[in-house]
Amino acid sequence: MPENGHPVPPPLVPLPDLHRLPGARPLDLPELIRGRRSVRRLRPDPVPGELVMAVLEAAAWAPSPHGTQPWRFVVLTQDERKQELAEAMADAWRYHLALDGQDEETIARRLAGSQRRLREAPVLILVCLDPCDLDRYPDAERQQAERIMAVQSLGAAVQNLLLMAYRLGLDTGWMCAPLFCPDVVRRVLGLREELEPQALITLGYAAADPQRRPRRPLDQLIVAWE
Repeated sequence: MPENGHPVPPPLVPLPDLHRLPGARPLDLPELIRGRRSVRRLRPDPVPGELVMAVLEAAAWAPSPHGTQPWRFVVLTQDERKQELAEAMADAWRYHLALDGQDEETIARRLAGSQRRLREAPVLILVCLDPCDLDRYPDAERQQAERIMAVQSLGAAVQNLLLMAYRLGLDTGWMCAPLFCPDVVRRVLGLREELEPQALITLGYAAADPQRRPRRPLDQLIVAWE
């Protein structure tokens, strides 16, 4: 049984030929990397379970410290569960927006947009850090480095997930909101205390192409080459 007591999904079955999947994008790796985008509006069309399993399997192949794979996933597809999570997180969102000096009209608009993204996404994937299998050190410096390695590996797992989703014809959005209200997320989803909610990934089919932000040229990113 998973963390919240819900039934375990069926074992992963072999995917059909990716080139024959409706909507799949026959792209090579550079095209996938450059084509992946963050989408805020998704259609209500359901996502087949085997595709959800495929993106999670891709995430599971990410590198991790000592091969521990310190990530855990919660998949939400039921409207009432998505609504419950969105409502529970609303107070934390409102509080932090007020701390930023946002006026009430702006807070209401941004809050509605964030809640809409959670409700409208056919699939929500919560990505949590599980530190239980990480190495333990007697000094704080190395322990902090161990935790940083785990967080870095979680980012790699999410990137694998995003790229596989795009390859399968899906689109995603990465929301960092769980970082700011982990206790709320754990309570609503019935997760054990050790799990650290890190990100919510919205998964589905794009309702509209997003406006892409320009990327900095490499000569601004490379600070040394010796």
